[in-house]
Amino acid sequence: MSKLKSIQLNNTFTQELPADESFDNMARQVNNACFSYVSPYSPSNPSLIHFSNEMRQNLGLSALTENEMVDFFSGRVTIPGSKPYAMCYGGHQFGNWAGQLGDGRAINLAEIAYGNNRWALQLKGAGPTPYSRSGDGFAVLRSSIREYLCSEAMHYLNVPTTRALSLVLTGDEVLRDMLYNGNPALEKGAIVCRVAPTFIRFGSFEIFAARQDIENLKGLLDYTIRHFYSHLGEPSEQTYLAFFKEVCERTKDLIIHWQRVGFVHGAMNTDNMSIIGQTIDYGPYGWLENFDLNWTPNTTDGVQKRYCFGNQPQVALWNLTQLANALFPLMPQKQALTTILNDYKADYEQSYLAMMCAKIGLLKNEVNDKQLMEDLENLLALTEMDYTLFFRNLSELYVEDIHKHMPIIEADSYLTTEQFSIYREQWKDWLNTYAERLKIEHGNDPIRKVAMDKVNPKYVLRNYMAQLAIDDADEGNYALIDDLFNLLKNPYDEQPTMEKWFAKRPNWAKNKVGCSMLSCSS
Repeated sequence: MSKLKSIQLNNTFTQELPADESFDNMARQVNNACFSYVSPYSPSNPSLIHFSNEMRQNLGLSALTENEMVDFFSGRVTIPGSKPYAMCYGGHQFGNWAGQLGDGRAINLAEIAYGNNRWALQLKGAGPTPYSRSGDGFAVLRSSIREYLCSEAMHYLNVPTTRALSLVLTGDEVLRDMLYNGNPALEKGAIVCRVAPTFIRFGSFEIFAARQDIENLKGLLDYTIRHFYSHLGEPSEQTYLAFFKEVCERTKDLIIHWQRVGFVHGAMNTDNMSIIGQTIDYGPYGWLENFDLNWTPNTTDGVQKRYCFGNQPQVALWNLTQLANALFPLMPQKQALTTILNDYKADYEQSYLAMMCAKIGLLKNEVNDKQLMEDLENLLALTEMDYTLFFRNLSELYVEDIHKHMPIIEADSYLTTEQFSIYREQWKDWLNTYAERLKIEHGNDPIRKVAMDKVNPKYVLRNYMAQLAIDDADEGNYALIDDLFNLLKNPYDEQPTMEKWFAKRPNWAKNKVGCSMLSCSS
């Protein structure tokens, strides 16, 4: 443990914000506090499945041995000088106020200051907290693998995200009803150590506003500005407005990135929205296979489809509105807040068009580009085009004979040849229009390809890929986790030896549990 003595702990959250006065680790309402001190459960026989060497270096933990990694990031041993805690927050879930939620299965270890950065370390699945409600605070291997792989995959896709340091098997079993159908079963327990500058969420502010605890609402807001928006200046009413505007901008940029790569979060509750604009809480997420604006990976949302792919921009705005409502007591400038929210909508539409134009190799927006993109999205949906394959392969087409590449287009569809034939002429018309539009901007196909390949990933973590890794891990084989982890570190590169992952979802995975729809069970 001596190797940790050089690590600088800088636990600002617990030092500057109010703690729960009670130390009872039982499900209860926690008032007048931002967090509760709680110790992780000590697992029976933890073992290290995988870790991110990059994150270990970022945290200044390269000197740790594997045994020390297991000790500290399974919760078996407390990091010297730290006092683990769980955060208190509330949130709107599926559009309804849910009251107090909090870290029900997450325990924060410490904040580490290293280099020019400060990181908060959090164990997900380390046991019960006062916010666990009816849950046990643990996590299963399948959901932990999904979070671990996806956190790092999103980072390398250039999508703002929390990171993952390690994946540990606890040696204990956890009872879960995976599909919420009355058939619970024992599963292997696991813990992910996830890392971020902060895990403060929209719901962190909502809980104080709902309780009319203005003093702690202001304290939390001032803390957030001091440490994560310090460039805005000292806290004041005008600084609060500038803060809210920047949160809106960061959230907008985040959603644009999600839409760019075809990512669907699946549970965009306000307690799952990071105040610094990062992707947070990887539950029933998924990547689009066939283009479908109404697709959601969340079984709980299968009917309402509140959090489907096409709704993510509007839900983000709704969530920002709830944040505005929570902050309103500190900046009662209704018109200013309304203007900021209206700007989000206008800015999003412009940014979305620019992003989609970049995906097809257009760097300058022309008058008719919006119609070009609307026609493309309509065809993508009609022909059930694979989102990742289509945009990546589109860069291979040459302007002068672009319509001759119909076989490439057709191969990216989930329709049969007969079904696709109905839309072949529409595709030819769109491709010809696209070719003419490209000629207006530039006729240099190699330059266009390089630009397109920088924004259109070749490899994403499709659900069936994660499920294959989960199936192997259940048998004690972790090689595929490592293969996928390394594959997804370079998602925009060709990686010829990994070409098998650049393919449509196989037929066997269409309706397989874990490969299409997922529940929130973890």
